Amino acid sequence: MKSIFRVVSFLEGVSYLLLMSLGLYYKYALNDPTFVKMFGMPHGILFMLYIILSAMLKKEMNWSGKTLGIVLLASILPFGTFYIDRKYLR
Repeated sequence: MKSIFRVVSFLEGVSYLLLMSLGLYYKYALNDPTFVKMFGMPHGILFMLYIILSAMLKKEMNWSGKTLGIVLLASILPFGTFYIDRKYLR
């Protein structure tokens, strides 16, 4: 379970960074929302998987409610999922 969460966490972090950097650049600077449309749905699916897997992993890793809150908060912060991988999953 932990290895699956690490993969999903990494992919969610990368998709978030791509969406926030390239997606917003293309949408607002070039007036082309294609990139956001193309990567928005996969990022949304990865985000939901991250939330579900983190709740499931709470029991397996014996995380407190505070730790789970930090893990969930990291999903909405740039580079947050990479911090979680280094701090809590290694």
